[in-house]
Amino acid sequence: MSAAARRLSATGLKSAVRRRLSAGGVGLVALAASPTAFAGGQIEEPLADSVRSALSSAVADGAPPVPVFVSTDARLEYLDWLTAMSDDLYGRMSAFDRRIEFLQTAWYEAHRAGLSTALVLGLIQVESNFRKFAVSSAGARGYMQVMPFWARLIGDGDASKLFQMQTNLRFGCVILRHYLDQESGDLFMALGRYNGTRGQARYPNAVLGASKKWTFRSEKKPHEA
Repeated sequence: MSAAARRLSATGLKSAVRRRLSAGGVGLVALAASPTAFAGGQIEEPLADSVRSALSSAVADGAPPVPVFVSTDARLEYLDWLTAMSDDLYGRMSAFDRRIEFLQTAWYEAHRAGLSTALVLGLIQVESNFRKFAVSSAGARGYMQVMPFWARLIGDGDASKLFQMQTNLRFGCVILRHYLDQESGDLFMALGRYNGTRGQARYPNAVLGASKKWTFRSEKKPHEA
């Protein structure tokens, strides 16, 4: 067990994390502030019907973000990650329950989209500095600064839902996965698309730099998606 986990266990916080996860039904089954730093936003582009349908399906499932694992070791690794990230996030999100809910949701949505949790947290830091109700000058909303047109293209049309935690993280992760697929796995170019600055280095470099802070021991290559 990590040193961070031992510290939290000593203060009773890890027990609280475990109780919260147990209440959420975690099982041992297959793995299923400050102003925004960058004011760019995704650019609306025509989507093929098949792509639109796939993206719509990807954001439609509103199931709560309850992680499940293949083994006890995998679950303990997750608890250690949650403990370490909670400690690192405290300065930006002091309320314990809110912090744990956010991290659990971010972990779930990142893994669901096939993304590194370090990458997603780094992007959130750069985009909104973990502010739920952040709005950029371009109109992008929430933690992952999702542009409202996505609610019309692949959602139910209600852009106000982009201020909801799971909805915002779901859309953000699905959109980043979409841009990665468009760019054949080129993360640098995909991040540029996400910010509306494709081909420019400042934003991708900022996200990749920020993601280093959120790298856990199991993520040896935190920028791989």
